[in-house]
Amino acid sequence: SVQGHRLNDVMKVLTIIATIFIPLSFFTGLYGMNFNTDISPWNMPELNTRYGYPALLLLLVGVASGMLVFFKRRGWF
Repeated sequence: SVQGHRLNDVMKVLTIIATIFIPLSFFTGLYGMNFNTDISPWNMPELNTRYGYPALLLLLVGVASGMLVFFKRRGWF
């Protein structure tokens, strides 16, 4: 019983970590692709803006922070 409870705690922590990193991996993978905005401006219009990269970094930090706050309020972390 004690070993099962410990295993559940470990699985909960691993699930929380995976849940935080999956959306971050998606966004970094999406922006890691090569886009040519000269051919089509619809590819990634934010690549031509001055603050596109900082906006993406803020989005990543916001998503991770929001998920951490959500997990803490639920008492999962």
